[in-house]
Amino acid sequence: MNERKIIHIDMDAFYASVEQRDNPELRGRPVAVGHAERRGVVAAASYEARRYGVRSAMSSQKAKRICPELIFVNGRMDVYKSVSQSIHDIFHEYTDIIEPISLDEAFLDVTVNKPGIELGVDIAREIKRKIRERLNLVASAGVSYNKFLAKIASDYRKPDGLCTIHPSQALDFIAKLPIEDFWGVGPVTAGKMHSMGIH
Repeated sequence: MNERKIIHIDMDAFYASVEQRDNPELRGRPVAVGHAERRGVVAAASYEARRYGVRSAMSSQKAKRICPELIFVNGRMDVYKSVSQSIHDIFHEYTDIIEPISLDEAFLDVTVNKPGIELGVDIAREIKRKIRERLNLVASAGVSYNKFLAKIASDYRKPDGLCTIHPSQALDFIAKLPIEDFWGVGPVTAGKMHSMGIH
């Protein structure tokens, strides 16, 4: 049987990128999707905002403190859902075995794929190209033989990343990763692991 070929596609700064795409005045500027008022929270941040340390789930007040130039825009969930559907239409050109994680990321099993392309990395490259050409948005992709490694691979070279972790490289690749880069390990879990000497 063929080695499984799993692709993880992750849209780069999805909500903020859609807003920058649709409003030229926002391009190249630090943008946060969310509400600027005192109790507001950042739902998504552009890469320009992330350079200042702005992150999703951060309070709007803190975000404005660390990035005074930050521009807040209200989210348009109906638009994001529509764009997400267009992205999934591209996925379906290659496989119907799709596991969405959220509007902006999904796993694709392309072990057996509709065009009959041999290498998963070639499919990932085509999907990234079609998303850019048709939707004017940027995605990162990771390719491996299971979901855990494909997810780690897609995060490895963001934004606009493409990374493959081959079976022969997997153990060495993981051995060099800090534990906080593992999928599902957040700051609290990482802290506990560090206290146990796991880094």
